[in-house]
Amino acid sequence: MKRITLIAFTILLGLFITPYLSEAQTTINQVSVKITGEVKAPFDINLDSLNKFKQTEVIRKDKDGKDHTYSGVVLSDILQKAGVSSGKDLRGKNLTKYVLIDAGDGYQVVFALAELDKDFTDRLVIVADMVDGKPLPAGEGPFRIIVQDEKKPARCIKMITAIKIISAK
Repeated sequence: MKRITLIAFTILLGLFITPYLSEAQTTINQVSVKITGEVKAPFDINLDSLNKFKQTEVIRKDKDGKDHTYSGVVLSDILQKAGVSSGKDLRGKNLTKYVLIDAGDGYQVVFALAELDKDFTDRLVIVADMVDGKPLPAGEGPFRIIVQDEKKPARCIKMITAIKIISAK
């Protein structure tokens, strides 16, 4: 009798929880990051659109002191799609521009455009959606900035919601 009750409970629990699990996955797929500010073509990026960019991997230590493999898109590639000045155009007034990245918890980080440009640096800064081959865990994703070879993870901002290009006037 106990076995039948346990089986019935498990089936009912599965029927009850399944719609909520698929709803949570749909919500994650709908989360987007707004690319705005001094850009020619503002847009939103979500998991589907992120996967249309060339994917890359960065290995870095996290707060746990262990190496992790993060995969995602180079931030400068996203900025290029938005029409942000780069390469030979990144000079003069354009060098006063910076990127302000917002997280869902209110945390913010800043990068100078030159820090992200391939003509100025070999360091990769990516918008990651995966760690060690799995989606970023709750509280970190669905999107996170990962900075290659930076000594401290302070600018490896979690749960990013917006990327804004601003001019330091």
